[in-house]
Amino acid sequence: MTDQKKPGLSYKARRRWALVILLLGMPIYIIMVVFILSLLNRPPIWLELLVYIGLGIAWVLPFKAVFRGVGQADPDATDDRNA
Repeated sequence: MTDQKKPGLSYKARRRWALVILLLGMPIYIIMVVFILSLLNRPPIWLELLVYIGLGIAWVLPFKAVFRGVGQADPDATDDRNA
């Protein structure tokens, strides 16, 4: 059997990057968005809500590949329970 490497990040690397993004990147992003919106005159509440919802979804789009499958079991791990 040949052991072919899959292109892209390994499962463990994706888990680590997902943790870094959630613990460091997301709070920094939230602080930036709140700061930038505070510089503007307060828009109507419905518009402000739409901006927060849109930006809340938009931050994850560049990281979709990192988060994909992170909550699942490691696909590369061997199952030693049946041995």
